[in-house]
Amino acid sequence: MKDPYEVLGVSRNASIDDIKKAYRELVKKYHPDKYQDNPLRELAEEKLREINEAYEFLLKNHGQGNFNSGSYSYSNDSTFQIVREYIMKQDFYNAERELNKINTRNDEWYYLMGIVYINKGNYSQGYSYIKRAVEMNPYNQEYKDALNRLNNTYRMNNSQYYSPPRNTTDDCCEICAYLYCADCLCECCGGDLLSCC
Repeated sequence: MKDPYEVLGVSRNASIDDIKKAYRELVKKYHPDKYQDNPLRELAEEKLREINEAYEFLLKNHGQGNFNSGSYSYSNDSTFQIVREYIMKQDFYNAERELNKINTRNDEWYYLMGIVYINKGNYSQGYSYIKRAVEMNPYNQEYKDALNRLNNTYRMNNSQYYSPPRNTTDDCCEICAYLYCADCLCECCGGDLLSCC
């Protein structure tokens, strides 16, 4: 992993608030949704992963001294990258298998497992995992966007389309028009609906 301070563009003595502010600004700048039909989408996704890793690392290790060694280890970083690649290939079986090998269940684990479950058709379990990821890391825009999309989909699927009821007391002219049309149709077929009139 690259120097997390450099990735987020903050000084080594930055406060938690400075780190969070820098993180939010970078997420807005590089979020892949801004690059929907753009060849830079993959680059933005990679940059966002790098930003998320740096942010999580700094939050977990803040106040434990400066990281001057130049090498940073982020637990399960390579495994999460493998899982994301499986998800991109829509190989959800192997993505789930890799996630189940991980003992530490952090916010990224819950997010990725939620994505796997949703794509396997288990929306309820997937939703609860993604919601848990957002609760664990409320500043991660990727997690929040996924949860918002799920909430919007749920609302759309469960909303009742309201159409106002027709007025059952139609006026006489409208009723006569309906009867006249019905009579014309019956006469075409050899009958006479309004023979009494």
